[in-house]
Amino acid sequence: MQLPSILQGESLTRLLQGAAAGAVATMIIGFQWSGWTLGSTADKQVKDAEQATVVRVLAPICVDKFQQSADASTNLDELKKADSWRRNEIIEKAGWTKFPGSEPDGKVAEACARLLSQVK
Repeated sequence: MQLPSILQGESLTRLLQGAAAGAVATMIIGFQWSGWTLGSTADKQVKDAEQATVVRVLAPICVDKFQQSADASTNLDELKKADSWRRNEIIEKAGWTKFPGSEPDGKVAEACARLLSQVK
């Protein structure tokens, strides 16, 4: 049985080159403009979304714990006077970002400090 002429010689070479170029073009278009992602990228996006949700829920609770403390006004003055990079540390050390079943979270402390800085 003889192969068709398209699968012989230079035609076969051109066919394979076209298939390779088409595959590369499809991948470039898919990843750049069609929204394709790798599994690792999707996992990272899910983890980031989970973290953002946790922060969104826990930061207001942190603010409430801060405001319910015995010396809230003094603490708020101290927090506002502190350098911005030190505020998270102050909030974490005071325990306002500690919740049952979890460790203190720096992102919660950051969001809590941001919310507290808006309090007048």
